[in-house]
Amino acid sequence: MRLFVGDDWAETYHDVELMDGSGHTLAKARLPEGMAGMVRLHAMIGEQLGDDADDAEVVVGIEIDRGPWVRALLSAGCRVFGVNPLQASRYRERPSVSGAKSDAADAHMLADMVRTDSHQLRPVVGDSADAEAIKVVTRAHKTLIWERTRHCQRLRHALRDYFPAALVAFEDLDAADTLELLAKAPTPAEAAELTITQISATLKRGRRRGDLRQKAAVIQAALRAEHLSQPDVLTAAYAATVRSAVAVLTVLNEQIKTLQGQVEAHFGVHPAAEIILSQPGLGMILGARVLAEFGDDPDRYATAKARKNYAGTSPITRASGKKKVVLARYVHNDRLIDALDIQAFTALKASPGARAYYDRQRARDVGHHAALRQLANRLVGILHGWLKTGTLYNEATAWQQHTDHLAA
Repeated sequence: MRLFVGDDWAETYHDVELMDGSGHTLAKARLPEGMAGMVRLHAMIGEQLGDDADDAEVVVGIEIDRGPWVRALLSAGCRVFGVNPLQASRYRERPSVSGAKSDAADAHMLADMVRTDSHQLRPVVGDSADAEAIKVVTRAHKTLIWERTRHCQRLRHALRDYFPAALVAFEDLDAADTLELLAKAPTPAEAAELTITQISATLKRGRRRGDLRQKAAVIQAALRAEHLSQPDVLTAAYAATVRSAVAVLTVLNEQIKTLQGQVEAHFGVHPAAEIILSQPGLGMILGARVLAEFGDDPDRYATAKARKNYAGTSPITRASGKKKVVLARYVHNDRLIDALDIQAFTALKASPGARAYYDRQRARDVGHHAALRQLANRLVGILHGWLKTGTLYNEATAWQQHTDHLAA
């Protein structure tokens, strides 16, 4: 017996509907989030299955693929499909185009969706707790890096409006020495009074190398150069916002460094770490991101093409009549594609085979970013092969097919 469950989740409750194989509604309810709701859901399922519980299969459709609720469903032996909200939105339009929507109707739609189209959906896989932990810390680490970039841009815009000399003097606005000097002298008048000794000491604390006094002299000259200015009251207001931005960036730098240690600690003990680190262009941080986003369930990707499709590196084809166009995928995991793009760029120096592959694409008048995407697609296939066989990366074996093709 197969029982289909549609689960429309919210922060505090779940609307669920139980459906049989013929599409008839067996039960529906609104359950609270947490242990009480899960107990009631198990009771509803048990009531419908009766004595056939041991031989029954429970299939659940829900628009999320993580969290304690989903993990509890997996632990209970349910087959869970994390339905993409865009897929659910399109499926909702199949029986009706009126645009009507409710939580109970969405639960019915999800149950019917897994009943009729589960073969086209991706099941939630059972990644190990170690992989889930790596995902938590790597995503938090990357999120803080993105936040630092946003705050740097806000700081840059503020300085451009009232203190353009700072943009000339400082190259890296998120560097520790830059933040220290901006906190000490956030106005043009205060910055012009900084001495070479003060600037040199700050550069030393920021672990700058080379002739620090010469660098300090260049910074001092830039800060004392003539620029268009704002009224004093407006300058003071801008200075207050800069002090705030500097404080935020200082904390972000500290927490990014702390989380980097956590990423390295969790990733270093994972069984697949050695294989991933052997790949060209992957270090501790990038390797951890790739593992976190791909997961470590050995049965999740049946083929290299399936892994490439999930990564978003493989192209898509649109063909209609005499028209045929090959396009890049724009619906993908942003965190994963970001890591794979960086890996492909770094592999140009780390792998002769990767460099030759990239050069061949460029020789065909393929643009830089498109060639990198094709290289990333190839590297994903290589990674899939090594993970399946449990062996370390080998340069000659990885690029043998392309070498033989060129020789032929």
